[in-house]
Amino acid sequence: MSIEAENLSWKIGRKTILDGVSFAAEPGKIVGLLGPNGSGKTSLLRLIAGLKTPHAGKVTLDGRDIGTIGRRAIAQRVAFVEQHATTNSSLRVIDVVKLGRFPHRSMFSGWSLADDEGVSEALERSGMVEKRNDRWQSLSGGERQRVHIARALAQSPKELILDEPTNHLDVQHQISLMRLVASLPVTSVIALHDLNHAAMFCDSLIILQQGRIVASGTPEEIITQELLRDVFSVDARVETSSHHGRPHIHYLR
Repeated sequence: MSIEAENLSWKIGRKTILDGVSFAAEPGKIVGLLGPNGSGKTSLLRLIAGLKTPHAGKVTLDGRDIGTIGRRAIAQRVAFVEQHATTNSSLRVIDVVKLGRFPHRSMFSGWSLADDEGVSEALERSGMVEKRNDRWQSLSGGERQRVHIARALAQSPKELILDEPTNHLDVQHQISLMRLVASLPVTSVIALHDLNHAAMFCDSLIILQQGRIVASGTPEEIITQELLRDVFSVDARVETSSHHGRPHIHYLR
């Protein structure tokens, strides 16, 4: 497996945020992380990215405990796109994407052909080549998200972790961004709010509620009317879409 979480628990003070969470992400697949606000999605992403240390359990990358791997080595293979990532407004797009190459460079190394190729490929994959010299402040919300993903791709990661990347985007950019993630040859773990997007693009889903996994499996296996009612407190009907063959949720008035 690419990423594995084994019995993870994490607390803030006396409050338990995650309690006994275990899952495995298969190489090259998209794992969707779903759950109500406060269910622990962002905390779990930070744990598997190595940004926080669990109070119990462990995270492994290709079977190796992430706690035994150096910060730079983790950054060379795991890219994390935060929900509210900040960027210097005066930077150009290409300067932001170049930041992704830092984990692969030493203090004394100059900019290399490999760095150029990594940045160029990231811009190409994210559809931002024509915007490479534009200033950050001139970009739309969707374009900024694409640049954050381009910077992550410039790291040449094996694993891509995204925290609600479609939040605050219009529908066009939500779909465009999800198509981009689905096209990438990496393992992706992505927290989402939109259940239909998760059903349409993710290979497997994990449902969190109050810090515990209450359901996991393929979208077809776990997106049910009962789960929508019990976990998300919504009345809905689930049908198989005639367009993409995945579950589609119809919310009732």
